[in-house]
Amino acid sequence: MARSGYTLPVFAVAAAKAAWLHRWQGWSKPVIQVNLQVDQSIDDLTNPPIDQSGGLPIDQPGDPRIDSSTNISIRIPADFPVVMAETEYSPELLGLGSAASIPADGIPADGIPADGAKIAQIPVQQVANLDSQSALAITLSDPGDNLDLTRNTPIWAWVQVMPRQTEALILAAGEGLGKSASGDPAIYRFARQLFEVNLLPLIPADRSLRVTIIFPEGQQLAQRTSNEAFGILEGLALLGTSGISRPLSAEEHLADLQQQLHSKVATQPDLIFCIGSNGMQVAERLGLPAEAIVQTGNWIGAMLLEAGMRGARSVLLLGYQGKLVKLAGGIYNTSSHLADAKLEIIAAALAQVGGDRTIIQAVLTAKTADQAHQRLIEANWADAVFQALAEKVTQRATAYVRKYGDVDLTIGTVLFDRKGGLIAQDTTATQLVRLQHS
Repeated sequence: MARSGYTLPVFAVAAAKAAWLHRWQGWSKPVIQVNLQVDQSIDDLTNPPIDQSGGLPIDQPGDPRIDSSTNISIRIPADFPVVMAETEYSPELLGLGSAASIPADGIPADGIPADGAKIAQIPVQQVANLDSQSALAITLSDPGDNLDLTRNTPIWAWVQVMPRQTEALILAAGEGLGKSASGDPAIYRFARQLFEVNLLPLIPADRSLRVTIIFPEGQQLAQRTSNEAFGILEGLALLGTSGISRPLSAEEHLADLQQQLHSKVATQPDLIFCIGSNGMQVAERLGLPAEAIVQTGNWIGAMLLEAGMRGARSVLLLGYQGKLVKLAGGIYNTSSHLADAKLEIIAAALAQVGGDRTIIQAVLTAKTADQAHQRLIEANWADAVFQALAEKVTQRATAYVRKYGDVDLTIGTVLFDRKGGLIAQDTTATQLVRLQHS
């Protein structure tokens, strides 16, 4: 069984939380509990009650802002003392729970997150005070069994407390955390919400907390990604839509994908396969029905074969060109960890439609498929190349199903770029889109 893990934002939040608790409550190397629910009203998380000595929020009976759904706990012994301002508080008094009272929603004993997990248990590797107003904590990324280049990457969080500013929580990019072209830290919506839900309840009304996230290996790791092509400069990004990292491309997940296909094809013989992170958005923009859409992960060949064997009449392949063009080269599992010949496939198509050696070399030296596409646009070759690739994807996919399933399945191909802009589609795809609208 494939093991799930957590996404980078969870580890960044855990490090920030650990640093805050260590500096102002004296805890050392805790296992931090991070709330994964980000749908709460942020207004309900600001300005919690504080004790008169200027300490952290105190649980007040009946206060709706401090309860099991918004309060973030750390796992500590029930009798562990917390020293702050030379006054001893118990974890229960601070509303931070105890080992016995921590909500167990979705937390198995082995620490592996369940699909419905609401709380994450994150070990903190190191934590230290820097001065009277700041601290630093370090966590290590654990994405589970996903083939993720950030595995065991250290995440540092430097927290600084200051008099209340305009915002209670200020997020900043340190070394290795990417920035946009305008200089904003590459911390996107879900990650920001995760910070807010977990930290705002603990910030006193008269103070602000500045959190600087640092990836010491971030710039080096970013060179192995396409972040720069997407406008993320000088490092990694905190992004995603979930705190749990599930191995969607692991072989063990194929059975789940096939089961979803079975339920769809029973009522929808004309299916739509969405490939790539923007596939669902493109399908929605094209007005394609959600009930016909099937997720495939990287298992496009296996899912096409399953569709044919289960009696599907047609499949519209709707995919990001950097993944879907691999089928034109006979690669039916699109994971880059298994095969990554997209630039060579694009270059071969360019040669077939008449491109010269100079532009072919420009494609082969591109850092990403998006950069290759942009170079073809500038050289006026993009339309011819990607039209040929769309037709080749359809041809190879159709032959694959016929060879291994001994069935005929009508297949059409639509290619889009990283931003979801349509690049090319073959004649069959045009017909299948019309069919879905009829």
